[in-house]
Amino acid sequence: MKLIKGTGDVPREFREAFVTIGNFDGVHLGHQFLFKTLIQEARQENRKAVVITFDPHPKKILHPDRRPFYLITTLEEKIRLIEKQGIDALMVIPFTLEFSETTAEEFVRHILWDTLHIRKILIGHDYTFGKDKEGNESLLSALGKKLGFEVSIINPFKIDNSVISSTRLRYAILGGDLKNATAILGRPYNLSGIVIEGSRRGGSLGFPTANIKPVKVLIPANGVYAAVIHMGGNCHQGVLNIGVNPTFADEKLSIEVHLLDFKENIYGKNLDILFIDRIRNEIKFEGPEKLVEQIKQDIDQARTILKPHS
Repeated sequence: MKLIKGTGDVPREFREAFVTIGNFDGVHLGHQFLFKTLIQEARQENRKAVVITFDPHPKKILHPDRRPFYLITTLEEKIRLIEKQGIDALMVIPFTLEFSETTAEEFVRHILWDTLHIRKILIGHDYTFGKDKEGNESLLSALGKKLGFEVSIINPFKIDNSVISSTRLRYAILGGDLKNATAILGRPYNLSGIVIEGSRRGGSLGFPTANIKPVKVLIPANGVYAAVIHMGGNCHQGVLNIGVNPTFADEKLSIEVHLLDFKENIYGKNLDILFIDRIRNEIKFEGPEKLVEQIKQDIDQARTILKPHS
């Protein structure tokens, strides 16, 4: 896949392509369905399939007061996931306050037509773009007739008769419903981060943990999870705890993972954590002994959950 940064230098081979446009946060099954349709239609006409997206996410520029801003994927993850779909080129347009003043018609004429000279555009049923969100199906269709490109609207993608979306996905993750998140994504939700110094309390209890400083702010609800952990090309199973350690009256949120059957020092290493399922809520125990008993049960349950992932 060719990564095109900005709109100033587009290789000739990607002119007259079939394109789609969107933020595609999460690259979930709905996005994947759109990409597959784009590729199929492009191949039928011997054209390239091009995806257009923006960085940073427009809402981060238009609504800077909204904190935290829950992105499902980083730009690097989004690029990698879109490439896996078989897309020919990804155009990443820098989104600034100045760019936000671009009207939908200006965007179509200057980028879609003058720069890319598109043959066809496919968009989701509810996607809008341009200043004041004026870009929609009717505007694209009208300009398509004038300029000479086709427009196709893709119906919403559903799971169990329910439309999936990035918003629904964020709520599932924030609520700790990782099974539902996996169903929407078509893969487990992941959280990457560096292993940092912690309280070392887990080691004193007999279950050493790696404390993670995550890259993303979209953290699942407090609780205990069964997880698969990728580190340095190797795959491990683990039990992950997200919370404030109420048994020890901690106040700061921590993300700690105990890797099963693993005892090496991994400070400074980068872990990519895949959330498989939630084991339980965060609980305050009467003391360390009760906590140790529960951790043993959590590990047994995690091994059962993770058996298919061995």
